[in-house]
Order: sequence, then structure tokens, then C-alpha cells
Amino acid sequence: MSPPRPALRPLDEALAELLGFASALPELESVATFDADGRVLAQDLVSALHVPPQDNSSMDGYALCCADLASASGVLPVSQRIAAGSAAAPLVRGSAARIFTGAPIPAGADAVVMQEDCELLDGAVRIKAPPLPGQWIRRAGEDVTLGATVLASGARLTPAALGLAASIGMADLLVRRRPRVALFSTGDELVMPGAVAAVDMKPGAIYNSNRFFLRALLLRLGCEVTDMGIVPDRLDATLLALREAADQHDLILTSGGVSVGEEDHIKPAVQALGQLALWQIAIKPGKPFAYGRVQGTHFIGLPGNPVSSYVTFLLLVRPFLLKLQGVTELATPSIAATAHFDWPRADRRREFLRARRNDAGGLDLFANQSSGVLTSAVWGDGLVDNPPGQTVQYGDSVRFIPFAEVL
Repeated sequence: MSPPRPALRPLDEALAELLGFASALPELESVATFDADGRVLAQDLVSALHVPPQDNSSMDGYALCCADLASASGVLPVSQRIAAGSAAAPLVRGSAARIFTGAPIPAGADAVVMQEDCELLDGAVRIKAPPLPGQWIRRAGEDVTLGATVLASGARLTPAALGLAASIGMADLLVRRRPRVALFSTGDELVMPGAVAAVDMKPGAIYNSNRFFLRALLLRLGCEVTDMGIVPDRLDATLLALREAADQHDLILTSGGVSVGEEDHIKPAVQALGQLALWQIAIKPGKPFAYGRVQGTHFIGLPGNPVSSYVTFLLLVRPFLLKLQGVTELATPSIAATAHFDWPRADRRREFLRARRNDAGGLDLFANQSSGVLTSAVWGDGLVDNPPGQTVQYGDSVRFIPFAEVL
């Protein structure tokens, strides 16, 4: 009698253990801020100046002292012109200064009146809308103060973050190096698009879709990818591919071959070359997930069904790769949303249902939730995170993971 199978691991428990195996890659590199989108900071960015560096105007108009209007009948002579990037002389009391957006506020001025509220006279200006002190003035340090940490080590750089780094004068940034990932698929049924016309496909053959979206997901996460193609369903071929992939890579990522069939060779091959620490997760889709090491290199095996592979990548591989890059915020973002569907079939596993937001502010469910229907991941814009044993009724509040937050 064969020994009983171990119980499926709950997702949160498996993820915590998986992340425990990952540590930030030690190698650092300096990259131009222009080229650092998506990279992970390996230093705190501390500002050496105020941003903006001095009080400046947020409008084209006239800088003045509000108290001067009380005795001037709304008309003030124009004493100077101040453009952005120029120096400003102290304001002559009882006068106004022509000023442009971004130009420094002259000493003695306490407000700016936008030009639409002014009437230009011969050498003077009539103020048609008396200002309040501080009006249309951006204060020094309003955005960033001297000595402030504007971005912390472990932050993944976004376009806005690059602009913020540039605003404090950072031309280059210290970042973690990119993870090197070896990617291959297993399965004699797999055919590459372009290799065989659809009308000439052999019975049982399918085009290899997983290879395309997994490579794209890895690239989006900042990885360097070595595409090792399709490996035949043979133990010797699987062993050879794993040995080659373990060389000069931080992670081996495979798709298919991690179930329990006679043609599933990933598990015994990994065990022959290293060790398997995680196998099978209590989620649907995505149960056949595996983690181990091959000759010291991280190994993750994803299911062959495309939606299972896609979902397990987002839930497990994504945070693992982010931790390799030193990212400190690893939680999968989710929001509360209202179900505009019924899901009467509770499952003992935690389910991730493909859904999308509708114009009424609720969630619609894709009709076919099969793990082989990749259309559901294109039609949907996120996943409903449904706990084990939970049914859903129209109007219930559910947890929703938007794809936009994890892609």
C-alpha cells in the first residue's frame, strides 16, 4: 500500500515558507536614473536640499504685499519683472512685481494675484480681486525638506519615483541586480506557434501559451530571462535541462510536469539533483505547485494548465522574485468589492475566480472558471479571493485582487 499523500498546504502558510527561502541578491549596481524604471533601490535617498528650494509663484501674475492695497485704491506701480530661473530683488513697498510661474517670490511680497484678476495700465497694474496672504505661493520645502528620506531602500522604482529622485539631484541610483531566471516548459504535446500550422497539428498537440505569458511576466518584474524552450517528457531530458538551468541562474522556473502522472518527471528530477521543500498548495486553480533547490539554485515548478500557471505566478512567484530584488512590500494588494454574481459551489480549497468590474461598481464573473480557459484571464481584470468552503451570493462583499496591481 502506498503511503498517504501529505495534506495540501494552505496558501498563506506555503507563501510564508516560500519567502523564507528567499533573500535579497547581494550584488548591487549603479544605473542612470533615466534607466532605473522598475528597479529596486539599494539605498535610502536623502535630500540635500529643499524642493522647491525657495518660495515661488504657482501662477503667472503679480507679486505684492497685501497691506499695500489698502492705501493704493487697487492700483500699484510695477517695479520689476521676475522670470523663472532669475533672481528677485526685494519688493519695493507700495509696488507690484510682474512674476511668472516658478519664479522666486521677492522678499517683502506675501501673495501673488494671477494675471486674469489684474488690469495692466501704463507702468502700473490694477488689482481687481484683492488677494489673501500666501495666495498662489509655493513654499520652500513644500514637496521635500532638506534631510528628508524621499525613497527608502527596498522601494521598487516607478516613473513618479524617478522624477522624485531627479528632483533631489540624483543622476544615478544604487539598485539590486536583476534576477537571472531560466525558463522552460515540459510536455510532448507542446508546439511553438509558427512551427506547425493549425491544420497540421497532430491529435493532442497544443500551442505553448504558457511560455509566452511567463516570459512576459518575468520581464515585467525586471528579470533577465534565459528561455530554454520545451523539454520532452522524459526523465533524462528533464535532468539534463535542470542541470543546465542551474548554472549561472538564480531561479529555475518550469511549467508542467509537477503533477502525479507517469509522464510528470519534474518532481523526481528535482529530488535527484537537490531537494523539494514545497509541493501542492490548497488553492484552485494551481494545486500542483512545487519549490525546491537544484544544485543550490532556487527551483519553482508551476502547473501546466495555463490559468493555474498564471495564477500561481501572481500569487507565489511574484512576491518571491520581488524579495530576491530586496523589495520590502510583498503583500498581494486586494480591495473589497461587491459580487454581482452567485457562486453556490463551495470548494475545500481557496479559490481564485476570474472576474471584472462592471459599470455599476460591482464584479461580474467569467462563465467558465476552468483552469484551461486562458480567455478568462484576458476578459477579467482581476481575481476574486474566495476562502475555503465559502459560497458567494449576489451582493456579498468579496476580496478582489486587481491585475493592474500585480502586473
